[in-house]
Order: sequence, then C-alpha cells, then structure tokens
Amino acid sequence: MANLLRTAKSGNDWGPSELHAYNIRVEFQDAVTFFGVNPLPHPEVADEVLNNPDATDMVHDDNCKFLRYMDLAMDPVPDQESAVVDFAVHLLSLLGFVPRDRMLRTRTDIPLVICGEGRHATTDVCIVEADDILLLVQEDKRHKETKDPEPQLIAEAIAAFLSNNARRTHVLGQNPIPAKTVPGITLKGSSPIFYKIPVTTELAESVALGLYPAVPTVVYAHLPDIPRPARRLSEGMKPLDNRATILSCYEAFKRFIN
Repeated sequence: MANLLRTAKSGNDWGPSELHAYNIRVEFQDAVTFFGVNPLPHPEVADEVLNNPDATDMVHDDNCKFLRYMDLAMDPVPDQESAVVDFAVHLLSLLGFVPRDRMLRTRTDIPLVICGEGRHATTDVCIVEADDILLLVQEDKRHKETKDPEPQLIAEAIAAFLSNNARRTHVLGQNPIPAKTVPGITLKGSSPIFYKIPVTTELAESVALGLYPAVPTVVYAHLPDIPRPARRLSEGMKPLDNRATILSCYEAFKRFIN
C-alpha cells in the first residue's frame, strides 16, 4: 500500500482509494459495542414525536417542522442538497445537541494540507463550540453523484483535527493534542450512519506529506438496527419503530460530542 498513488485532493473529492492510501479502514459495530451503553437511552424528545407519525398530528410547531423537514429530506430534488442539510440542522437542535455555548454551521470550509499542497474540506453541517469543531455531518448525495460520503467525512475529520489544534497553538497558546476521536454522521435522507473517527498527529502529518502511515487507523461505525433493514432508505425515520430506534442512537451519540 505504501506505493499507492497519492494526489492533493480536496476533502470532498476523497474516495475509497484515499482511505487505502492512508491506511484507513472502517469497521461496523453493534449498538452496545459502539455506544458503550445497554440499553440505548430513551430519546429526550416530546412524546408526540415518538407516538405520532405525521406532521399534521403534532401540537407543537418545532415538532411539526421536524417532520416536515424530514419529509423534504426523504424526497431529494436533483441538483439540490439543502433539504437534508435543513433536516440535520433542525434534528440536532431538537435533540439538544446545541446548547447555548454551541453553534450549528453549514458549508464550513476547513483548510486541509495534503501531499504538501493546500486544499479544503467542506462540511455539510458541523457543531462548533468556541471555534472548535465537535461534530461533522455529511450528506450521502449518491442520488445525484457517485461520491461515497464516508471518505469525505473522514477527510473532514482530519481537517477538523488540524484546525482545532491550530487554534490551540496559535490562539490559546496551548499545546496541540496528539489524538482525538471525531464524531461524525452520514445521512441518506433521514437514515443515518454514526462514526467515531480517531485522528492522530501521525495520520494528519502523513496526509500532509503524502506518506503511508505505519499505524493503521480504524474508524468505527454503527448502522442502526431497525426492524426492516431492506427498506432502510425508503422508510428512514418515517415509521414510528424506526424513529424510536434511530432517535435513541442519536441520544446515545451525544456522549461523544466534546
């Protein structure tokens, strides 16, 4: 693998070949192993979100809007990507991922040095606290392009690690941290995959220099265990049983946002 071709690609152009080139692999885990809790926590949302299938059944405006955003995300329009982004922003707000000291940002451009050249990684959604990037969300846009969102998300995590460390050293006057597990989510419609992406100084430097890291990076992922997995993409969070499971996964994922 050390002799694989490495080129200076922006994060949004990363694909499976970049993961091979930088000794990165993804392993899926069950819910207990991934989240470290059993059972999954009850989601901290209003009962009507868990008990009523449609937006018209909602009493509170925020819950009604949540389901309307979900419906839009489940029916993407070619050449448009805002529906899933809008849904992600509203969902993370509704679930309490964004207390007063955190902000949700969209289309954040993060510098990324790769193969000795300056490039960028652009998030679809991220959570920021005091300019530190805490969570990344990448839409699966394969309804309109062939790009796999997983390598893009991993590139964004490496860029976020570098950006956060640059702030520590050049703004706060602190030492850089040598390693950080960056949480991330990919979204296809309203169907998520959760990721824990370990980024180290060695990995970031290897990407910056275009070198093959001696130590492999193992990214852990979890695909929610829903009742009808073959209908995952068509159903998303619309059925109440799917919704309860997926929202519980989001609730469990909060512990990694730090």
